[in-house]
Amino acid sequence: MNQGKLVFSQLMAFLPLSTFRRCVARYRGNHKVKDFSCMDQFLTMAFAQLTYRESLRDIELNLRAQTKRLYHMGLRCKTVSRNTLANANATRPWQIYADFAQHLIAMARTLYAQEPLAVDLAATVYAFDATTIDLCLSVYPWAPFRQHKAAIKLHTLLDLRGSIPTFIHISDGKTHEVNTLDYLQIEPDAYYLLDRGYLDFGRLFLIHQASAFFVTRAKSNTQFKRRYSRPVDRINTNVVCDQIGVLTVFYSSKDYPAPLRRVVVKDESGKRITFLTNNFALEPSLIADLYRQRWQVELFFKWIKQHLRIKTFLGTSENAVKTQIWIAVCTYVLIAIAKKRLHLPHSLHEILQILSLTMFETMPINQLLEKHEPDDDPEFEPKQLALL
Repeated sequence: MNQGKLVFSQLMAFLPLSTFRRCVARYRGNHKVKDFSCMDQFLTMAFAQLTYRESLRDIELNLRAQTKRLYHMGLRCKTVSRNTLANANATRPWQIYADFAQHLIAMARTLYAQEPLAVDLAATVYAFDATTIDLCLSVYPWAPFRQHKAAIKLHTLLDLRGSIPTFIHISDGKTHEVNTLDYLQIEPDAYYLLDRGYLDFGRLFLIHQASAFFVTRAKSNTQFKRRYSRPVDRINTNVVCDQIGVLTVFYSSKDYPAPLRRVVVKDESGKRITFLTNNFALEPSLIADLYRQRWQVELFFKWIKQHLRIKTFLGTSENAVKTQIWIAVCTYVLIAIAKKRLHLPHSLHEILQILSLTMFETMPINQLLEKHEPDDDPEFEPKQLALL
């Protein structure tokens, strides 16, 4: 007797299946596939992400214990074998899941477009940074990093409204972070928050020419010639100076010939921090507050490393690693979409923790995630013998 949809199926119901089929057809993902389709692969890997499975054998063991429920989960295969899953991850194009993730990201950004920012600003604000995932060089020789070490880098552009990753680029460990700025499609009137590792004046000037704004920190050896200073309130704010000037080093001034704004503020410990920006309208204190929001991308990296399986991989090939990362991104964005559409008050961390233990329950997700207040009625208090 049907008792309702499984929690896993309720969550997967938010997937745009027609878009997924188009992504599979674009790369011929199901070519010569008999039993284990790309959808079966995606659902299996998403199940592994949501329930914190650590290995292929772990996935196989758990799903074979629920063989009668595979159909209700959306899988059309009779059973899941670790060899079949490993082969699918190694051979089927990872671009299928990358394109699908981009579509989910577009859906999530629409839902979170009206989310408030921590600063009083109506524009779109992005934080750009990269994180390194260490690997074994003998097992992953295609991802060189150092002489005896391998790694991959996850370059991410994070939309601070909802913490949705809008751009992700996966490279080997030797790729410098600043080179990935060339892959960005700059959005006019948007703000890009960059740390000192991205201080390349030629690329910053491209952002300026695209009618966008950047906020970054200056290095200690940055040569800057002041043209004039703006008045600042040193008594009531931490702003030290607000200056307009130009770069003086030959190559820097050639790469960035336009004027720049330099804002110097003091942090809580009294240390001076220097910011560079091409925006001349915002208050200097707002420039500092805006750059402080760049820390959201660091929290995003910390969150996905703790709650998604992207540090231990289920395959050793480049295709398998990228497939797992992109399906992890799809899972993260799918949880964000479900949170918004179901109007859930919980954080993403709380939702994942609860769902990880209830994938095979049939209770509606709204009821499952309801916050129950403790009952103060003494009649319902458990009776316990007083121990003397």
